[in-house]
Amino acid sequence: MIRQIERLRPHQIETVLAERSLIYLPLGTIEWHCHHLPVGLDALTAHGLCLRAAERTGGLVWPALYYGTGGDHGDFPWTVMMPDTAEIETLLTFTLRRLCDLGVKEAVLFSGHFADTQLEMIDRIAENWNAMGRQPSAKALAVNGASVPDFPPDHAGPFETTLVDGVEPGLSDLGRLSTDSDLAPRFHPGSPLWGIVGADPRQAAVMEPASLVQVITDWVEREVGVRG
Repeated sequence: MIRQIERLRPHQIETVLAERSLIYLPLGTIEWHCHHLPVGLDALTAHGLCLRAAERTGGLVWPALYYGTGGDHGDFPWTVMMPDTAEIETLLTFTLRRLCDLGVKEAVLFSGHFADTQLEMIDRIAENWNAMGRQPSAKALAVNGASVPDFPPDHAGPFETTLVDGVEPGLSDLGRLSTDSDLAPRFHPGSPLWGIVGADPRQAAVMEPASLVQVITDWVEREVGVRG
């Protein structure tokens, strides 16, 4: 079944939402993830995980928003990071308002970008919206919320490299990283791991890509609940 709302005609949308009136809103960025990963990783993984979750929980998935905020690398190449949250909050709150007008009952803000400022923003959006007592009920989740033993979330390290391999195989290329020793500061262009926060992705990952995707999708399903 197609779960991408932008690919559906109105009657198809209404048919799916009659089963469960739920919309996933995946959030990400255009952001440097070193030389071996796509700049759209956060939104790509968020969207892919939402699609997998929707297959289990019901509902539809909105197109990913490729604008995020927070982090210390806004000046890195091919990065467009919003300097504050105002515009994103306005856009997402307006989207919830329109979903309310359209009778949607549940919405999940799901972020693949998990800088503290981003996480605080989606929590605030959901809390402020829910305080008004209007539908859809809003839940804020992010990819780093899943408990994955011995495999902590990172930025462009083994976790995100494995995750994108599980969601969109073929988009990573560890061969683009040099074999130089990890000695230079990571936030210096001369580092072989420029911009990576976390373990060295050139080392073996502790999970298979499909297993990591499964663990996170299971967690989303538990958080959102099964279809009624």
